[in-house]
Amino acid sequence: MKLAFIFPGQGAQAVGMGKDFYDNFDAAKKLFDEADDALGYSIKKMCFEGSQDDLKLTANTQPAILVVSVIVSEILKSEGIVADIAGGHSLGEYSALVTAGTLKFSDAVVLVHKRGKFMQEAVPVGEGSMAAILGLDDATIIKACAEASEAGEVQAVNFNCPGQTVIAGKAAGVEIAVEKLKAIGAKKAVILPVSAPFHSTLMTPAAKKLAVELDKVELCDAAFPIAANFTGELETSALDIKNNLVAQADNPVKWIDCVESMRNFGAETFIECGPGKTLCGFNRRIDKKIHSLNVEDLESLNKTLTALKV
Repeated sequence: MKLAFIFPGQGAQAVGMGKDFYDNFDAAKKLFDEADDALGYSIKKMCFEGSQDDLKLTANTQPAILVVSVIVSEILKSEGIVADIAGGHSLGEYSALVTAGTLKFSDAVVLVHKRGKFMQEAVPVGEGSMAAILGLDDATIIKACAEASEAGEVQAVNFNCPGQTVIAGKAAGVEIAVEKLKAIGAKKAVILPVSAPFHSTLMTPAAKKLAVELDKVELCDAAFPIAANFTGELETSALDIKNNLVAQADNPVKWIDCVESMRNFGAETFIECGPGKTLCGFNRRIDKKIHSLNVEDLESLNKTLTALKV
């Protein structure tokens, strides 16, 4: 049985995440301390005691989720659960690359902190927006976005699962696209409470800054295949992975393709490593036959270990 580790992106954060693991596993203590040293402030304190407002700031959210996600993968590894393949949604791709040995943990923590800052700085607050669209096919959404772009650039940016696509761009364009999509039968079309239009072409300034930072760190070939958000295909080459990370910032997340690539590789069980169960939900919509588990705290860890009969 081939096993896929999948890692969540921004939006899964919650105050208290990782505390169970910190209290019970030395590996978690070590990684939280290493992250605090790398960042120069306490992401541990923010995760355990911080306000939700502080935690949801993009520059804090990204390293916080990465730290908890990598801790989960390390705990699973210590229990004999090892990935054959991995992927992550947006930010989660960095967690997958740490697990595959492509990025050093401390480098990844700093990179995603900067990535969050660059993304926030790319578009002034209030000028960009994102919206979730449920119940329409991708072609219909793409066409509506093209029409709405007369009012402000907007595009489909997250192909999460059949029937759920996220759009992003200039606030005016997103609002008109939402109204158009409601009028043509979307089950739901709702503006998301986010601070920037992630993965849209408006993020190109962030992608350029990220490229400079990626040049400063060492990337190694992956120990096992990683599903790349930018292509939806499997990669192991350090150079290809680096180029994909830059492109990922201002291009759509092809999550459906990522899951299908992992399935075609032979992955039968997927474990979502980190806060929340969002990716497990996407899996159910992509293919009901996928066996999905998640680990976000001690209770879910024990359930997953039991399910895998370790």
